[in-house]
Amino acid sequence: MISVCMAAYNGEKYIIEQINSILIQLGTEDELIISDDGSKDKTLELIRAIEDKRIKLYENKGMHGYAHNFENALKQSAGDFIFFSDQDDVWLPNKVETMLPHLKVDNFVISDAYICNDKLEIKDRISTWRKYKKGYIRNLYKSIYAGCTCAFTKKIKDYSLPFPANLYIQHDTWIGLLSELKFNVMSIDEPLILYRRHNNNTSGAGSRSNKTTFFMIRYRIVLLAETLRRFIFRQI
Repeated sequence: MISVCMAAYNGEKYIIEQINSILIQLGTEDELIISDDGSKDKTLELIRAIEDKRIKLYENKGMHGYAHNFENALKQSAGDFIFFSDQDDVWLPNKVETMLPHLKVDNFVISDAYICNDKLEIKDRISTWRKYKKGYIRNLYKSIYAGCTCAFTKKIKDYSLPFPANLYIQHDTWIGLLSELKFNVMSIDEPLILYRRHNNNTSGAGSRSNKTTFFMIRYRIVLLAETLRRFIFRQI
């Protein structure tokens, strides 16, 4: 069974296009979990209008923010294989069929992605500036994990939950680093999504960080402490 976990927030402009690109690749027993973080536009209305039992909509009542909205979706998932999805991208038609065989062998799989503008005109590939290389220290220093390109097994889901309360951004980096420590990570060079960049993006993949040096150092210290704590004290 596949669970697709999507975090939603004021996504009325693009979310239906993304949902349609996902559902066409899922089986009848699979699920699309959507966690909404308090949208004030027509996001919830649009989702509820879709008559598909595979869609399971939850309103996030816990800690708010991008990472913890994904955490809420992940908590609701029941699948053996979990895919993360942003609300404004479009999955290419072969995404699931390409990644699923690898998930049956490996635990954490990353693909490449086309970076597009708001009209889905292709401008670049994520791998041109952030190509995956194995290793915990390497990825702690410079993370390459873009959640929208990632899929993983239930074993990783169980190991990564709950997220640390002070993990205020980058849920994908948290799960990716834990996977480097405990599981097997592999990458697919083929782009499998159209990663849409626009003025209202929440995630930062495909663009330069605007965070201060102090912030990034402090954040890496938090990640180091929290991932090592989980590695030492949590058994698989």
